[in-house]
Amino acid sequence: MLVQGVRPITVALERGWPLAAVLAPLDRRLSPWAQDVWDRADPGAVRARMAPELLAVLSEKDAEEGEDGVELVLVARTAPDDLDRIPVGPDALVLVLDRPASPGNLGSAVRSADALGADGVVVCGRAADPTDSRALRASTGSALALPVVAAPAPADVLAWVARHRERGVPLRVVGTDEAAPDDDRGADLDALDLTGPVVLVVGTEATGMSAAWRRACDHVAAIPIGGAASSLNAAASAGVALYEVARQRGFPRRR
Repeated sequence: MLVQGVRPITVALERGWPLAAVLAPLDRRLSPWAQDVWDRADPGAVRARMAPELLAVLSEKDAEEGEDGVELVLVARTAPDDLDRIPVGPDALVLVLDRPASPGNLGSAVRSADALGADGVVVCGRAADPTDSRALRASTGSALALPVVAAPAPADVLAWVARHRERGVPLRVVGTDEAAPDDDRGADLDALDLTGPVVLVVGTEATGMSAAWRRACDHVAAIPIGGAASSLNAAASAGVALYEVARQRGFPRRR
């Protein structure tokens, strides 16, 4: 995966991500920061200089991002899609994004998950690629700090949930929707007790959660909204729901 930008590159180095290559433009003197990265990044990584135009295409750099172009790109090795990378303890918080289509929204949701104390993010079903450079940019490095795992289908995630329940962690699956069902599973988001271990599911803007996720939810929480908007986008819904969990538990603080 391609990592670019000061913050994502810094996080990648701090977290010791294995690198395949470090790329920089030809005929350009690197800034002190970029030169330091070039010198101290994974010694096993290839160092390569390439035409600035090719580097810009490779990194999908937009023209409005600055006329100076791309200074540095890391080619990082991807982590395995293994749900067991996500730690699950007595106060676990795991965000599941059900079929997110937009890499930008996916990255923004990962950023919120990182900031608000989640232990990991699962990208479920046919979805945007969490290693897409646009998702990584939108996460501002959080996708490199938090376990982000792709899962083929709800059944894979639910089997993982069941294993942890058997081990004594009472994970509850809480979905979000425009309106809560009119039964004992439904409630407004702020009326639910979210202090225990929770798997929080956010569906797509177009159709919400899949039928499989709806059936699996222990609770379905409504996020009340007003105005002319018909709904919140997935990243906003995730941010609101994660914020409510953090509010109930006591907000995380930077270490």
